[in-house]
Amino acid sequence: MLSQRKAIALSLLAMINSGVLALPAAHSFASTVPGQTSLYTSYSGKEAPFPANIKGAILPTAKGKPGPEDVLWQNLLAAEWLVFSFYQQGVEAFNSTSFTSLGYPNTTYERITEIRDNEAGHMNAFYTAISDTSTKPGPCKYDFGFTDPESWLALQVLIEVSSLAFLPGLAEEAIYPSSAAAIAAIAEVESRHNAWALIDIWNVSPFSGPIDTSYPYPEQILALTSRSGPPTLDFDKKAAIGHPGSKVTFKFPDKQPSFESSKEYFTVYFHALANITVPFDPKTRTSTIPAEFNAQRGIIIAVITNEPGAPTKESCVSAPLILLQQPALLTQLV
Repeated sequence: MLSQRKAIALSLLAMINSGVLALPAAHSFASTVPGQTSLYTSYSGKEAPFPANIKGAILPTAKGKPGPEDVLWQNLLAAEWLVFSFYQQGVEAFNSTSFTSLGYPNTTYERITEIRDNEAGHMNAFYTAISDTSTKPGPCKYDFGFTDPESWLALQVLIEVSSLAFLPGLAEEAIYPSSAAAIAAIAEVESRHNAWALIDIWNVSPFSGPIDTSYPYPEQILALTSRSGPPTLDFDKKAAIGHPGSKVTFKFPDKQPSFESSKEYFTVYFHALANITVPFDPKTRTSTIPAEFNAQRGIIIAVITNEPGAPTKESCVSAPLILLQQPALLTQLV
């Protein structure tokens, strides 16, 4: 029995040394600085890499006032837990054959694992940016609703473009230039993740146009994960394609906004740097997506408001709805 265990141990050691198997060792924030460790670039195991193996929130370990940017980094860490968990679930649920058997490139699972590692590196950066006088958010239980590799891949595009929609808005909340630069650098990596999927998986152009779409109230996008913000907005995907120039019928899956008969309401559509306001009828819940927007490029964000242009977050009576335009075939699927 002892010799058998020794043989197994030697076999595992050989696999680790040959790169076939990579098990996470005990790590700390000091020993896993993003950009100075292979953990966030080439770890290929199914177990979550540090710090994504932390099971709950980390309570303050020091007394004093919160850091001036703690809320910003807490928001980013909370969002990153969701993004990381999506990739981690994909890594655990599938393997290389899951994708190659469907005709996807041989490197698909490898790329998904690599992106998972990148997301763990983002998490590390956010953890270390939060001062010890503030709580560091932990994970929740996430149900993404994917049932197979193809539905997972469809959601992957939506999650990446959603990140790109709220990161610029959060960068505006940074107090220090170095923080804004760090958020911009992370957004660049997320853009590469999305470009990979558009090229390798969906065989469409990775270019969304000269400027990506951003949303001025990023916390409303973050609140979609917990449905804790304004009423969730969706559209009838059986009756509309959700592309520029098409009419859509909106619906509110969770709760109905309180529409006052004496007020006017609008749908404000965001695309690139523009936002265009069109009338919204609370009775029919119909609206037309502006035909001026580029077709099959990036995303369009819609929100129901009580003021043209959505000048303040208080003017938004619904949560934002992200209409995925690229690839166009996914608009009605996610």
